[in-house]
Amino acid sequence: MKKEFVVIGLARFGGSVCKELHRLGHEVLAIDIDETKVNAILNHSTKAVIADASREDVLKSLGVGNFDYAVIAIGDNIHSSIMCTLLLKEIGVKNVWVKAQDANHRKVLTKIGADRIIQPEHDMGIRVANQLQSGKLQEYIELSEDYSIFELDVSKKLSNKTINDLDIRAKYGCTILAIKHGKKVSISPSAEDTLYEGDMIVVMGNNNDIKRFEEKGL
Repeated sequence: MKKEFVVIGLARFGGSVCKELHRLGHEVLAIDIDETKVNAILNHSTKAVIADASREDVLKSLGVGNFDYAVIAIGDNIHSSIMCTLLLKEIGVKNVWVKAQDANHRKVLTKIGADRIIQPEHDMGIRVANQLQSGKLQEYIELSEDYSIFELDVSKKLSNKTINDLDIRAKYGCTILAIKHGKKVSISPSAEDTLYEGDMIVVMGNNNDIKRFEEKGL
């Protein structure tokens, strides 16, 4: 379904978000105070505007309140980022996603009502560290502070065993959501589905339980 997005701040992160949303077929209004950045995104957005998005009159004149989502990707001006967030929530944008520079910036954004806060470098650092320390972790999605979805390699230890044989839910409190065997993906696998070395399993659970399963089960 086509949606309408406004992306404010067109440096590397905001520019990438804008280009991908536009490529996916959505309506994208791109805003930045820097003419060079706006010109660079002209062919990758529905409309690109040179404007100061920390001003209420500017946002209202652009009809931003009618958009489904706003992405604030202002990287080097915390004051402008905070003002944009406040104004967008006040004029009725339901989903405001904001890039935060650091933990203090994140705290302020949380208090003023940002719907989702992204710290790309921080989040990627955590992702890479988890992959490095595990050796079996391919990918993961953080659902909350305590729960995540992990994509794990199936080891020789688990090969030729069924989900029922492993009894992962009872032993570790984790749920196998899917099995990837080559290009084939089995969603909500049955208890009789067999795992093979080289497969990947998508597992959901408490972070500590998943780590126990990594350490002892895999």
